[in-house]
Amino acid sequence: MKALLVCAGGMSTSVLMKKMEAYAAEHGIEPFEIAARGAGEVKNVAENGYQIVLLGPQISYLKNRVKAKCGGVPLEVIPMKDYGRQNCPAIFELINRVIG
Repeated sequence: MKALLVCAGGMSTSVLMKKMEAYAAEHGIEPFEIAARGAGEVKNVAENGYQIVLLGPQISYLKNRVKAKCGGVPLEVIPMKDYGRQNCPAIFELINRVIG
C-alpha cells in the first residue's frame, strides 16, 4: 500500500506519517509506504504509484483542487477527530474501506 498525506505545508502530516509508519510496522502491515506533502507540492500522484491521497481536515476546502491533480487516485479527507488524535487504527480503516 502506498499513501500520500497532504496538509497545508506538509508539517502536521509529517508527524502523522511517522506514527502511521510505526503502527504499520507494529501490526505487520506490509508493504506500506507513505509520504507527506504540502498541498502545493501535489503532482504526479498516479505516476508515483500512490493508491490513495489522504487530505488533512484543515485544508478540506482544497479537496477539489487537490483531487484534480490526483489522476484518478482516490482522495479522502481524514476526519478531524482521527487526525487530531492521530488515530492510526481509524485512518487505516479508512484506507482499507477506500482501496480494499
